[in-house]
Amino acid sequence: MKLSSLLALLFAVLSSVAMLAADTNAPVAKNPTMKNTIPEGAEIITLGAGCFWCTEAVFQEIPGVYSVVSGYMGGQTKNPTYRDVCTGTTGHAEVARIAFNPKETSLEKVLAVFWHLHDPTTLNRQGADSGTQYRSAIYYYSDSQKTVAEKSKAEASKEFSDPIVTEITAASTFYEAEDYHQDYYKLNKNKNPYCRMVISPKLKKLGLKE
Repeated sequence: MKLSSLLALLFAVLSSVAMLAADTNAPVAKNPTMKNTIPEGAEIITLGAGCFWCTEAVFQEIPGVYSVVSGYMGGQTKNPTYRDVCTGTTGHAEVARIAFNPKETSLEKVLAVFWHLHDPTTLNRQGADSGTQYRSAIYYYSDSQKTVAEKSKAEASKEFSDPIVTEITAASTFYEAEDYHQDYYKLNKNKNPYCRMVISPKLKKLGLKE
């Protein structure tokens, strides 16, 4: 078996273990580091970049970001659970709703991080995580955000040899994920192998605090 196949198998096993841990033994974020409140004057964008644990962990370290909340968006099922979304039948993507201070950072900078934290050229897949719930997506809240997103995508496409498959869609209802998904990396980085094997290297690659 090729090394790439072995690594894919390993990540698949880790993903399965991580899902099981999340459903059973993961601690609840009773006092989240990033509060779910949205300050007055904050701008919001919702992004799908594969597993929301990774997306949340990255954006929590970005200057100017007020809060990051993991959740679900883009599907037809109302009030979905994590188990529902994992079936791939709800139409929802795992997303992170990001509230940031436009005086400290910009949507352009937020999206620049987005393009580098995942592979936007793989359809419905990030690493070993496969399914429509892991699709790459930008959910905008205004026409101006749509324009910025489309321009950012066009510029980012120059950095990839394969076409970017990221969808750019108007935001719909945001369903907040269960408590145990919030601040997941901060609460589980020394417990869950997925955090050590997948999220930590991603933070290191981006030059962020592990």
